[in-house]
Parts: sequence; structure tokens; C-alpha cells
Amino acid sequence: AVTGAWQFPGGGALLGSSDLFKLNKRLIEGLDAQRAGTRMLDMSRIGAILCGNPADLRGGPEVRALFIQNTNPMAVAPDLNLVQRGFAREDLFICVHEQFMTETARMADILLPATCFPEHNDLYQTYGQVHLQVSRPVISPPGECRSNHRVICDLANRLGAEHPGFGMSEEALIDATLKASGYPDLAAMTEARWLDCSKTFAEMNFLNGFNWPDGRFRFAPDWHALGPLGGSMPQLPDHWEVIDNASPEYPFRLITPPARNFLNSSFSETPGSLAKEQKPRLRMHPEDAQPLGIANGGKVAVGSRSGEVRLEAALFSGITRGVVAVEGIWPGSAFAGGQGINTLISADPIAPAGGAGFHDTAVWVQSLDK
Repeated sequence: AVTGAWQFPGGGALLGSSDLFKLNKRLIEGLDAQRAGTRMLDMSRIGAILCGNPADLRGGPEVRALFIQNTNPMAVAPDLNLVQRGFAREDLFICVHEQFMTETARMADILLPATCFPEHNDLYQTYGQVHLQVSRPVISPPGECRSNHRVICDLANRLGAEHPGFGMSEEALIDATLKASGYPDLAAMTEARWLDCSKTFAEMNFLNGFNWPDGRFRFAPDWHALGPLGGSMPQLPDHWEVIDNASPEYPFRLITPPARNFLNSSFSETPGSLAKEQKPRLRMHPEDAQPLGIANGGKVAVGSRSGEVRLEAALFSGITRGVVAVEGIWPGSAFAGGQGINTLISADPIAPAGGAGFHDTAVWVQSLDK
């Protein structure tokens, strides 16, 4: 912003595009039926929530039932030791709607089969490009597989919940949402396949100013307004020493980037992706490995303040010294000790508004080959 480079392609500013679409979600999310005071719990703290931590329960009663769609917390949530303890409660009822027998699905009291994306209607907005898209099914759902919308509507009918959306098909709901948002209807969108929602070059690149009355850029966000932890952040952009620094006890920094053939835990159950990835590995610089007696392909243990995992080492000179990496979110069963990589990740909330620091973990590494 200081140099003005933001106004040119490749100028260094990258913004999410989700604000472009401005979908009216009143009907599709039932926003008109949302009651004031409804308790909202932090999903990144699911372990502490299920184990009854009063602060995480936000003044409400303990959680006695879970209905899970579109997520795999037994693999992707931080502080997996605590998550596993919470899911193991005898008094916790768990219903999971899934396509694969994930670690979360294995904990279910009732497991419902879910459709995959070629089997149901959907509406896609993105956060990395500018096109709104509708998706129509190209094959029929196998067996008793049902879409998210159908399961929610069926549950609502059995529970006596009333809302106009519960009586609508997927097509009708998408069509009504598009019309309420000022977009072409479902038939037109299906014909066009996608809709470019980008603005003019001047608007997309803020050539006429920023979204303030005076058009100027603001360097000092109101962090207090963005979350309860905002007050701890520097007022102006600056380096903030708030990371889990390496120490003599935990001399390495761990990152967990996506594997080339996985997306978080998605595709970690598919034979093709598994064949390409083979197994989880700890990528480590050879010069870091040598003093520890770690060989390429050797067995290692990795530990943090939260727990320990065991896997195979892959020595790699392309990684920065002092940094180790495990790619992808594998099932715990893929690790020698049965514990997945997020066993190492803390669930401590980060500023300004909470969430977990998935790529901010100091660890030790030890050879298991004697």
C-alpha cells in the first residue's frame, strides 16, 4: 500500500473473493428462524467442549449429542488426545453422515451414507476465484445415500421442525436463493454453467479508493472489534513474536501442509490417492537428521507439549534447516502408534478471534532405530 504496488498485476496483494457473490442466504441457511442467544461453540475447541470445560461450553450445559456432516474431527481437529477422550464418552450420542468409514464415522452410534458431489444438486461460491457455479447430478446416488439437504429435511419432518426450506427440493432451494440474490434462475445458470461475478478492473484493484468515506487505506484495524483476543495484537502492521518458538527441549518447527493428493483428510480414504502418497512421512533436512542418527526411511518419534506420533523419516535437502514437515492429514491408523498428526497441534485460541494455530508447533524428533 505504501508503494502503490497493489494497483498493478502481481503487486503483492491477494484477497479472498467470497465477498463478491453476496448471496441471500436467509432461506438456504434458515437465518430468519435463528433465535437470539443461540449458543455458538468453537469447533477448533471440540476436545475441550466434549470434555466439559466450562469456558468452552459458554455457560451452557454439556454437549450430549453430535450430528456431523462435512467434517472429520477425529482426524482434523487439534489436540487429538483430548478429542478422542471426548468422543469416547459413554453418554455422548454420535450420528455421522459420511461417504467413507473415517475415524469419526467409526465412532458413530448411527452412521448415515452420504452422496458425493456428482450425485446431488449444489451451488458453489468460491474464495479463490470469481465464478458462481451450479452443479447438477450426473449419476444416481447408490443404495440409501442421501444428500445433506435431504437428511436435514427428513430430520426436521420427524422432529416437527417447521421452515419453508424443509419442504423444498434442492433445485427449488437453489433457484429461490439465486433469484433472491439478483442472479439468473437455476435453468439459466445450468445453461450458462457459471457466472462471472468479478467487478471492473478499477473496482477490483481499488483504483478509485478503498471502502472508507475518504477512500484511504487503513493501516490500523480495530482488532478489538474483530475478536476477544484482538487487544493483544500490534496496532500497526509489524512482526509479532507470538509463535511457538523452537527451544532446546523442542528444537524443530513443525508444519503440516496439504499432501499433493489429499485435501486435509479428503481423499485420504480413496485407493488412487493412497497409492500415490503411500504413507505419512516426516520430511527433514539431512543435516538436521545426521546428529540424531536418523536415516532416510528410518523410524522416528515426534513430540510436542500435546502428545507424540510415530512415523517414517524422509530426508529432503529442499526443506529449511530447523523445520520438519508432515504432508496431509492421514488417519491415525497410518501412523505406527495409531495417533494422527494433529495429536501434536495445540487447540489454544489465536488472536484476534480464536481458531487453532495449525502451522505453529515446536517439536522434538528422536530416532526409534536402535
